[in-house]
Amino acid sequence: MKDKLQKELIEAMKEHNKVKIDVIKLVKASIQNEEINSKKELSDEEVLSIITKQVKMRKDAIGEFEKGGRDDLIESYNNEIQILNKYLPEELSDEEALIIINDAFELVKPTGVSDTGKIMKEVSPKLKNRYDMSKASKIIKEKLS
Repeated sequence: MKDKLQKELIEAMKEHNKVKIDVIKLVKASIQNEEINSKKELSDEEVLSIITKQVKMRKDAIGEFEKGGRDDLIESYNNEIQILNKYLPEELSDEEALIIINDAFELVKPTGVSDTGKIMKEVSPKLKNRYDMSKASKIIKEKLS
C-alpha cells in the first residue's frame, strides 16, 4: 500500500495535481508518524486504518463547515475524500453491514446490552475500513435494547 501511495505521489507530481500531492503527503506523514510511535513497519491493514481515519476527519470537518456556511472548504474537503477513497476497499452498504451484524447475533446469541463488546468483537474484523463503525455500534445497541 505504501508503494502504491509513493507511485501515486510521483504521478501526481508529474501531473502538477497540487491537491492530490498534498493529500498523499499528509497520509504518508501520518503513516510515518505511526511507524515511529509503534516502532515497527505498518501492515497494509494498518495503513488502511490511517486512511479511513483521514476520511472520517474530513467528513467531520465538512459537518462543521456546513454549520459555518463555508461552501469553498466543503468542496475542497469533498475532493480530498474522493482522492482518499481510491485507496480504500469498496464501502459496504447498510444492508450488507446489517447481514454481517445479524450473523454475529446468531453466533454470539447476546442476552443484553452487556454483550455489546462481544458482538463488536465479532463484526469488527469484517466491517473495519469498509463500514462506519459508529453506525455499526448504533445498530448493535438498537438491536440489543
